[in-house]
Amino acid sequence: MTQTQAPARTLGQLNDEERYHAFDGLQLSMGTAWDSIQKNLADESVVVVPSISIERTTASTGTVTQAMEERALFLLLLLRQPRLRMIYVTSQPISEAIIEYYLGLLPGVIPSHARARLTLVPVGDASPTSLSSKLLARPRLLREIRSMIPNPERSHLIPYNTTPLERDVALSLGIPMYGADPRLVDLGSKTGCRRMFDECGVQYPVGAEDLHTVDEIVAAVQGMRAHRPSISQAIVKINEGVSGSGNASLDLDNLPAPGTADEAAAIAERIDAMRPEAETLTVPAFLAAFEKGGGIVEERITGVALESPSVQMRALPDGTVELLSTHDQLLGGASGQKYLGCVFPADPGYAAKIAEPAMVVGRHLAQRGVLGRFAVDFVTVKDESGEWTPYAIELNLRKGGTTHPFLTLQFLCGGNYDGERGVFVTPEGATKYLVATDHLEDDRLKVLTVEDLFDVVVQHGVHFDQSRRTGVVFHMISCLTECGRIGMTAVGDSPEEAWRLYQEAESVLLREADLALEEGAVIH
Repeated sequence: MTQTQAPARTLGQLNDEERYHAFDGLQLSMGTAWDSIQKNLADESVVVVPSISIERTTASTGTVTQAMEERALFLLLLLRQPRLRMIYVTSQPISEAIIEYYLGLLPGVIPSHARARLTLVPVGDASPTSLSSKLLARPRLLREIRSMIPNPERSHLIPYNTTPLERDVALSLGIPMYGADPRLVDLGSKTGCRRMFDECGVQYPVGAEDLHTVDEIVAAVQGMRAHRPSISQAIVKINEGVSGSGNASLDLDNLPAPGTADEAAAIAERIDAMRPEAETLTVPAFLAAFEKGGGIVEERITGVALESPSVQMRALPDGTVELLSTHDQLLGGASGQKYLGCVFPADPGYAAKIAEPAMVVGRHLAQRGVLGRFAVDFVTVKDESGEWTPYAIELNLRKGGTTHPFLTLQFLCGGNYDGERGVFVTPEGATKYLVATDHLEDDRLKVLTVEDLFDVVVQHGVHFDQSRRTGVVFHMISCLTECGRIGMTAVGDSPEEAWRLYQEAESVLLREADLALEEGAVIH
């Protein structure tokens, strides 16, 4: 008598525990899929779903959401592998001119050949909700994407960050995901970071975590002041805040002495007057988000000189942890906590000092089963003797703002980061440097179309030059006309050249925007 095989169940028929059980089985094939990369196999592929599945403290628009999804278009440079096929999913269609721009950057590849191996899948949904949510609401589209994968055993999903939504997309497509297990998400929260830094013996600012209410913030600040009476500034952070938008500055200067009867009331008044980093966020709205998601309060480090570098690493399927790069972050906003861009590499005065504790964290994460790219953010402070001291402040358990500039550099120039020297070295032994931003913003730029942008950069010679491997690569191009915002990565042979190219590109775009705004004569 033959045993009847149980019918396969759909995603909707699985509970959360069953979904994770299926996900664990699927992830076991990640090692095989990873090993097939760059072997020039006819049926290797990747599926890119750059969903920003993060709860934001400030509202976004469909146009910005689309631009953030297009920020990962540097991955098109993977098509320099002559047989690799890529399926790239976005909320809305991408302009063919933008696709041609990226494929034109490919070294040693005929753009039309690469284009034939690229399948673009627009959902056709302009709402600001996450791309993964849009896909999961459309099972038929997921089935169509699955049918496009030539061989699931030699394919994997590349997400932006990983949540249960991306897990479900991977399950629907039947391919493993190159990213951290969503069950480990708490490690990347502000509370989880502090606890992990403590476990790893990595130095981090004095503070308190797992807070939800104003009373808990007050009590935490009292404890901080009892431990260190000299604290004059603190930062309140929402657990899941990104790019500094979930932070608020808290002034602790000239408060009543620690332990006095009126200290708590005075701290509460300062909380009412604190400054959220997101300009559109009021203190009551910030505290409501803080109560909902929880967060931390910690000392704001100050000193003779202060920098905000980061270290980027990746954990491979075999558990190996690689040091990828160090960056100095460019910060702005109300109190200098909003991420605007980065400079690579980080200052040699502290590059090695931040890499060492970062790798301690990285190896700890790999032991916990983390997979893919992640970064540890630091604050480094210089004392009177000129010595730098690093404090770990955050873990980005996902791709971050430094990922796409560095990979753009690596894909275009070849080579790797030399951790001992703190520089990027090409196969020919040359060193490369970059300056990048996601926030070149000016209302005047709205006058420029995508075609205008390409015309301007070519005419003025700021386009990336493959022969010299220097110049500027643009990203987030689709929000130029509506939002007056664009991103760019300037690559140079020295730090000075990278900055010069960056500033030249900014100047050229603004000058051309001014010219485009000039009205022509009215003919009678």
